[in-house]
Amino acid sequence: MLNVFFTVDVEIWCDGWNNIDEKFPSAFGTYIYGRTATGDFGVPFTCDVLKDHGLTGVFFVETLFSTRFGATPLAEIVGLISEASQEVQLHLHTEWVDESRVPLVAGSDVKRQHLRCFSMEDQSILIAAGIEQLKEAGACGVNAFRAGNFGFNADTLRGLAAAGIPYDTSYNASLFGLDSGVMPGVTIVDPIEYAGVSEYPMTVFNDGTRTLRHAQLTACSYRELEGLLWEALETGRSSFVLLSHGAELLNRARNRPDDIVVKRFRKLCSFLDKNRESFCVRGFHGPKPQIAPSQHVPLVSPIWRTGARIIEQAYRRKYG
Repeated sequence: MLNVFFTVDVEIWCDGWNNIDEKFPSAFGTYIYGRTATGDFGVPFTCDVLKDHGLTGVFFVETLFSTRFGATPLAEIVGLISEASQEVQLHLHTEWVDESRVPLVAGSDVKRQHLRCFSMEDQSILIAAGIEQLKEAGACGVNAFRAGNFGFNADTLRGLAAAGIPYDTSYNASLFGLDSGVMPGVTIVDPIEYAGVSEYPMTVFNDGTRTLRHAQLTACSYRELEGLLWEALETGRSSFVLLSHGAELLNRARNRPDDIVVKRFRKLCSFLDKNRESFCVRGFHGPKPQIAPSQHVPLVSPIWRTGARIIEQAYRRKYG
């Protein structure tokens, strides 16, 4: 049985940092509800499809935007996810720190894109603030974290341990993972224990292009995802961490649904629903997930699947 974590980063962007107070209402509708002329394809839609298939999603909700726009929008997001019986966890994008109405840490007037750019003390302050914001918004049992842009380091895990958060999913070997200071010289692809925190790394794979690619709904074809899931099961992996976003089902212009990705999402949920004897789609609540005794090499997807995905993605870019 392979533990599968379908994770969704829920965050709001105002397409730049100018006039963000004016842009926020529209951005909220786009990034949270996925509003289009043909219907809504955002967080509630994602929750509904998961719920229809009896699957649990892990929604990592970004909280620091609320230091600019107040607690009410955050409570609305938490309510949407909780009412759908999905899991709410913590996500932080530190680009919001200098936009806060009140100073969060010293030197907070400078925009810093990644949590790793802050000291361990400041990271701990921001993590504690995020936990409190989620609790005040109505979230229950917050016990997992992901850094925005996967921009974490070893100090992040120490800060999480100090805050009582036992699980993290910030390690991504295709981005900052290798220079995070966590197990230097090792490409981590299986869960580990570090500084009192269980790290569940993003699933990455070799697609024949000489670089690792992470398993993301918009970045992989359905055939790639299905093949990788079977490979992970057959090679004895303990977990598979898949990434999506609240507005991932929209096209690049975010003015209509991306029909290919919507179909991909539905097909993936149907596959996981029909193969419950092999794949346990779960969150971080409940029994502790298994920690791997050793590290595997990254998964490998055949080059023909990569080629097929490139063609499909080109079609999406042209007609999406």
